[in-house]
This record gives sequence, structure tokens and C-alpha cells, in this order.
Amino acid sequence: MRVLFLALLIGLSLPLVLSARGKGIDTSPASSGSDRSAVQNDWLLFRGTPEQTGFAQGRLPARLEVLWTFQAEDAFENAVAVSRGLVFAASMDEFLYALDLNSGKVKWKYKAAPFKASPAVKGDAVYVGDVDGKFHCVSVEDGKPKWLFDGNAEIGGANFFGDSVLFTSHDEHLYCLDTSGKLRWKFKTDGPIYGSVAIAEGKTFLVGCDSQMHVLDVQAGKELRSVDLDGQTGATAAVRGDRLYVGTMKNEVRCIDWKKGETVWTYKPGRMAQAFYSSPAVSDKVVVIGGRDNRVHCIDRVTGKSLWQMATEGRVDSSPVIVDNRVIVGSQDSRLYVLDLATGQQVQRVELDGPVTGSPVVVAEKILLGTQKGTLYCLGAKK
Repeated sequence: MRVLFLALLIGLSLPLVLSARGKGIDTSPASSGSDRSAVQNDWLLFRGTPEQTGFAQGRLPARLEVLWTFQAEDAFENAVAVSRGLVFAASMDEFLYALDLNSGKVKWKYKAAPFKASPAVKGDAVYVGDVDGKFHCVSVEDGKPKWLFDGNAEIGGANFFGDSVLFTSHDEHLYCLDTSGKLRWKFKTDGPIYGSVAIAEGKTFLVGCDSQMHVLDVQAGKELRSVDLDGQTGATAAVRGDRLYVGTMKNEVRCIDWKKGETVWTYKPGRMAQAFYSSPAVSDKVVVIGGRDNRVHCIDRVTGKSLWQMATEGRVDSSPVIVDNRVIVGSQDSRLYVLDLATGQQVQRVELDGPVTGSPVVVAEKILLGTQKGTLYCLGAKK
């Protein structure tokens, strides 16, 4: 009955306050870089790609329906990972779950400590850190542990470069291990690190509570340059080409030329601005990010000018995903929003059972998203 009730709620698409500027965005596949014919079946990292862009290939159905739900004993704080038809979901109830993508049935579960970080998958292993500071490597097939590394404090999501595994920790370090769990190097900052790292062109990009953006050589672990952000960050930066995008706790979004080490533009939403804890989604035209001012912001990627803002009824710490010329994002008002990328107008909203701080994942024409009530939703089109 619960699933049927939620499915009926999906049909409700009430208007929200929309503040739009400009004349819209050209989001045709040729200009947006979206391959709508491709089907993306895996989502291996927090934001989908090593560059952490939050940009997905393929289509979504015209209307979303609840296909299945899975109930954990505590919150889902972040995104899931998907590989080989399995959904890997880490919960604050101290379990990492492997669920069948089509049915939501549990294949296995792995007990550790509460999980806030997103799992990441490479080959036959799932990598995930817990709030007690342990970084776990377990088998994709059966959830049996392969190895464990002590990161000393709460751990962020993992990323990969060749046979290197990188993850952040609240002990103020970025760690680089090999795939057997042996430490290759670690890099010290001057504050806790909450997000994941982006990787592009053999470089990794680190932001955190020291108000700096660090560029490091992945192989050597040596810093190449840093840029002052003038504010702490609690999210993950996204990289596209020679530009890096990140929101700060000083109520700004920064665009940085990471090769030159220069700030290109700074986006300031205005008098009602609040901190950005959301990680940006980036196409070749726009940057989309959620704010604690209860709004989703769409910014011109070249100029840093506001294109539109869409108001919700709660903080938007959830990190949006761009797919099929739409924006998918959750809110602490207990809703999932589907927005038109060009205008910010609401296409659909889905009533959920609790606030959302985690981020949506888009695979195989489905959306996966967890709530603070411990419910993982799979949305798509019923056959």
C-alpha cells in the first residue's frame, strides 16, 4: 500500500516559485554534450565520473513512478553506486547493502560502522569509508572483506587513478593507496575534508576546510599549486577542461582556472544567499548547484551569470544531476525535483518519506535516491 500511495503522489506536480533570468539555454544534444541515445548502466563514483561532473548520459521517462523501495534502519546520507546490475547503498545503520537494480532485493549486506560516504566501485571491489575512520574494500560478488585501512577519522568518497585509490579524511589528510590497501602517499591540509576529490589529466583536486583548492600530481602526491577560495568548503569540486567549480560556506560558487591557478569568476546569489554544501553538476553550458537558501541555482559556465533559480521549501544540500536536458535534485523538504535545464521550470516533483541530503544517481533510465528516513527509492517507468 505504501508504494502505491507514493506512486499516486508522483502525479502531483504543483507550481513552485521560479526566478528566471535571461532567455534560456540552448540544451540541444549537439550543444549540451548529452548523448540521449546512450544508456548509462553503471554509476561507479559519487558524481558519476572521475571529474565529479554529475553529468549522465541517456534518457529518462517522461513521467517517473516508484518501481521499488528498500528500507534500512537509519538514514542514507549520500549517493549509491551501481555496477553489474547491483546497487551498493551505504547507510547510517552500519550496513553496506548490495541490492538487485531491477527488484531492490538484498543480495548481501556488510556490517561495519555508520556510513556517510558514497561507495565507489572498481573491478570486483567496492570501496567505502565509515564515520569511525575505517576504509573498507569488499567483494562485489559476495560482500566479503578484502582489506581494511585505518584513516583515523570520518572518511569521504573514493576516486581512482589507474591502480591507485584516493579518499579524504577528517584527520586533515588525502590518502592514496594501491588496490591491495598499501599506503602510497598522503597529503596534509589544515582542516577536515568533507567531500571527495576530482581527478583529471593525472591531477587530483582537493577542497576542504582550509579554504584552499589544491592541485596535486596523482602519481607523486606532490602539490603543484593552490588557490585561495576565501571560504571553507563542505562539498566536492567538479572539473571540466581547465576549469574547476566549487561552492563554499561563504555563500559563493567559484570557477577556477586550475592550470593557471586563477579565479575566473565568483557567483554571489544576492542578499538572501546561504552556504553551498551541494556539489555542482556541470555541462558544457551551465553549472547547476543547490544552496541552503532553499534554491537550485543555474549559472552560465563561461560568464558566471545567473540563468535561473528555482525555489524549494527546504535546504538543497543534495547534489544535482544533469541528464536528458533535465536537472534531478532532492531537497530537505522531502521531495525529488525534475526541472527543465533550459528554464528551471518544474517538470515533476516526487513526494518522498523524508528529507534528502544525499544525491540522485541516474542509470538505465532509472533514478536512485535515499532519504533521512532510511528509504532508498528506485524511480522510472513501469512496463
